[in-house]
Amino acid sequence: MTPHPGTNTGTDTETAVAELRAALAANGITLPSLGVDLPTFASTYYAQPLVALGNCNAAAARALTVVLRKAADR
Repeated sequence: MTPHPGTNTGTDTETAVAELRAALAANGITLPSLGVDLPTFASTYYAQPLVALGNCNAAAARALTVVLRKAADR
């Protein structure tokens, strides 16, 4: 596969996913569907690969809300 002009081979996106997964885990949060959005990565049209945040249950959504509110108060 040839990368889109101005992009890399996906390493940045994969790194971003890993860093986000680790940051969420440090706060006790798991997003089971977190990953690289493969359709945007494999698109024949120029597009930056996207991070798919995916679905989560209500408990994970509430935990994420708490963490984001605490971070916003800093």
